[in-house]
Amino acid sequence: MCGIVGAIADRDVVPVLIDGLKRLEYRGYDSAGIALVDGSDVRRVRRTGRVSEMEAAAQAEGVRASLGIGHTRWATHGGVTEANAHPHISHGVALVHNGIIENHEQQRERLQQLGYAFESQTDTEVIAHLIHHYLKGGQDLLGALQCTVKELHGAYALAVISRKEPGRMVVARMGCPLLIGLGEGENFVASDVSAIVQYTRRVIFLEEGDTAEISREGVRVFGADDAPVQREEHLSDVSLASLELGPYRHFMQKEIHEQPRAIADTLEAIIDASAFEPALFGKDTDEVLAGVEGVQILACGTSFYAGSVARYWIEAISGLPCSVEIASEYRYRKAVANPKQLIVTISQSGETLDTMEALKYARSLGHDKTLSICNVPESAIPRASRLVFYTRAGAEIGVASTKAFTTQLVGLFALAATLAKLHGRLDADKEGEYIEALRHLPGSIQHALNLEPQIALWAERFAPRDHALFLGRGVHYPIALEGALKLKEISYIHAEAYPAGELKHGPLALVDAAMPVVVIAPNDSLLEKVKSNMQEVRARGGELFVFTDADSNFNESEGVHVIRTPRHVGVLSPIVHTIPVQLLAYHTALSRGTDVDKPRNLAKAVTVE
Repeated sequence: MCGIVGAIADRDVVPVLIDGLKRLEYRGYDSAGIALVDGSDVRRVRRTGRVSEMEAAAQAEGVRASLGIGHTRWATHGGVTEANAHPHISHGVALVHNGIIENHEQQRERLQQLGYAFESQTDTEVIAHLIHHYLKGGQDLLGALQCTVKELHGAYALAVISRKEPGRMVVARMGCPLLIGLGEGENFVASDVSAIVQYTRRVIFLEEGDTAEISREGVRVFGADDAPVQREEHLSDVSLASLELGPYRHFMQKEIHEQPRAIADTLEAIIDASAFEPALFGKDTDEVLAGVEGVQILACGTSFYAGSVARYWIEAISGLPCSVEIASEYRYRKAVANPKQLIVTISQSGETLDTMEALKYARSLGHDKTLSICNVPESAIPRASRLVFYTRAGAEIGVASTKAFTTQLVGLFALAATLAKLHGRLDADKEGEYIEALRHLPGSIQHALNLEPQIALWAERFAPRDHALFLGRGVHYPIALEGALKLKEISYIHAEAYPAGELKHGPLALVDAAMPVVVIAPNDSLLEKVKSNMQEVRARGGELFVFTDADSNFNESEGVHVIRTPRHVGVLSPIVHTIPVQLLAYHTALSRGTDVDKPRNLAKAVTVE
């Protein structure tokens, strides 16, 4: 959520800023703006709505400059208005900000007493005024920023420019991602490498508490104590092709169809070794996993549902107790620590604030055995964990997660099997069986993708509806939850998911002919139970939409619609059955004409509470 891009060069940076903001649109936003040092003045262009509207205004005004910053805002403090849009300016100081300042009200009151007038309702404007306050006191721009951040409580990524210092930009980071891109005679700053990958792949990831000064000639980084530090340079592997739409109508559709390749890439090390090797998770795996007595999974949103599937796998395959908790709940309760538990955090971006804070809380309780499952190398959560499993989904642009979810499931299954092997519960025959199933998984995913035309026809029936119910049992119940979430996120149809056995304990009261009921019903040990639950729906006039497989004995009839995947894939069935619910949500949203890739009120990387 929110996005930052900045540049200093010997050329006009306005196209660089606007291109970067367009590449950050996927993160979710409701306004956009740029600020530029133009001669002895700071010029600003802001608009609510899409980046394209701000771009048109910038072109109409003919703005040009060699130093500038840009921002896409996802509203937190104050409504969606141009006055609340970033950048914010105070007496020639302009800045953009991701995050939330918790003590902004106290700072606002103090600054008003000092004579500063506020034009917005945001927490960000106090930062601009504080920086100007310290500039008036004799600090240069970097010193003013360093003094300011010491007075801020909360999370922030900041990029700041001033008309009095047109040869540099200063930045700061605490709790929100920020990186510096290194060019030849030009340098960049961004909240996400995708914003600048067209111009450079050489990046420095700032760490907690860092500030930095960026000029055309180079970069100086300072730690939390304001002393100079060296941060490692990385070569980004994000490809421009992954950021382009290609032949697809939306990034979500593209990313759904990229899942066979994403899963194959994520599985590569396992398939090559034909074994579940502890080294999959890092060099300290033997030490960290030795003596593990249980697993605690912490995650948010879709990642929480991935963890919910993993609970079934870990307990069934490794025999270890496993609990799954929403990170934002765990971090605020008095948890009972067991240092022999493995703490697993799951995050697509690696920057999810609640998950990061939950990990910090777990560590404060004495949990030293930590593992993260993440899609973004060098992001905050993996850096704070002793072990890491990187999924190889590539850049995921659509706000509604698809390929990140299924590759998380692959990583979690690998963890379950590895724990079982280390605890003597996985013999060679069973390990070989699992490896063979994983080897065929990308093909099974492709077979499920081939069902798209049938699912698109179902979506036409869903589009006029206002409510939907999703049912599943056992390990497929979290897939029902994920299906309901996807439908809510992008089609704006209210959807709920329940364990099918709970239907008669309340939700059955909602079932009528206007309430479509989606059932995840593969041919597993609970199939007959699910069939009984389906009869309860039909007896109340409910219309059933059943995702099953070729091994199941289902027949279509009035009020019962059936789509079959080619075959049941055993323990990996939840991964395959994710594909149909993703496609159903996508095509329903398409029929309803919603903004599939940028659903209202939502953001890709959730870096605020």
